Amino acid sequence: MSTYDRSEQALELVTGFQKSFVTRLEKYSTEARSPLRFEKVEWQRNEGKNGGGSRYFSSNNRVFNRASVNVSHIHYDDDPAKKLASATALSAIIHPENPHAPSLHTHISWTEIKGQGGYWRVMADLNPSIANEEDRQTLLDTFHSVASSQCEEALAQGDKYFYIPALERHRGVVHFYLEQYRTDDTRADYEMASRFGEAVIQCYGDLLTKYISVNITDSDRESQLAYHSLYLLQVLTLDRGTTSGLLVHNQNDLGIMGSLPSRVNRALLQSWVKLMDEKQSLLLEKIITTIPDEGEVSDSVRLRLAQTVREHYQKYPEALCNQASGNVVPPTVNNHR
Repeated sequence: MSTYDRSEQALELVTGFQKSFVTRLEKYSTEARSPLRFEKVEWQRNEGKNGGGSRYFSSNNRVFNRASVNVSHIHYDDDPAKKLASATALSAIIHPENPHAPSLHTHISWTEIKGQGGYWRVMADLNPSIANEEDRQTLLDTFHSVASSQCEEALAQGDKYFYIPALERHRGVVHFYLEQYRTDDTRADYEMASRFGEAVIQCYGDLLTKYISVNITDSDRESQLAYHSLYLLQVLTLDRGTTSGLLVHNQNDLGIMGSLPSRVNRALLQSWVKLMDEKQSLLLEKIITTIPDEGEVSDSVRLRLAQTVREHYQKYPEALCNQASGNVVPPTVNNHR
């Protein structure tokens, strides 16, 4: 199979995931008696010369605090100076408005390096504001059912990647993470990624429906706000995928920042500054300054946060060593140079 064929096959796969996920989330909104349609936004890399992508999003309504389902397809076939042939990805984050319904992040991508073949990146993690052991076990069982031979390694890498040293805790409750995954059987690798995406979307849709009729208290809302603050902390100070995307280009900042919840607690963020090392505490101070007093993370705030993070690592590239990683540090930025 040629590089082009593999790239197109990956694009067809993740585009199918995107459609399936959005359809399931819209179905959930109807079940929650607040039907809605996700909005679609398209973006281009270098005016479409090198591809681009699309995202479907919904936020600040009775169903979703913020939800974003993104597909990107970047290629450099016309640029012999680039190491990267193509990068094709689904990246989705769902923050339900109901504090009892867990957030979910998932990422499935295929990267092809010129003259070196390609590899998969496969991730999913459950991120509840109010933990429920049954939900954690349900997703864990799903991981084992569709990727049994990869599960031990993926769970270990996930726990390493999503650990927050300053707070001595993980971002979520179960994390599956395979970086630069490939075997000698490219067909089997593709089929694993396909099974994984389909199963995670189905499992998460089922989890959401559990909480449609659950009563919500003020305490539940406080727990959600605190957790969303922690989520923002991890994404903006530790998440290597987010930072790499911002350093590669500035043509999809809102999409890259689609993982941020719509509201956070600035005072709580401020309380964590002293727990971080020098460079990351400096970044967190800048982040807090960028967020308004009421804690709203609007589109304009997300754009400013994107630039804040980008400028920080451009000024202090040595601080990238503090970013999260599994067993492998992906050369994402270098691949695009």
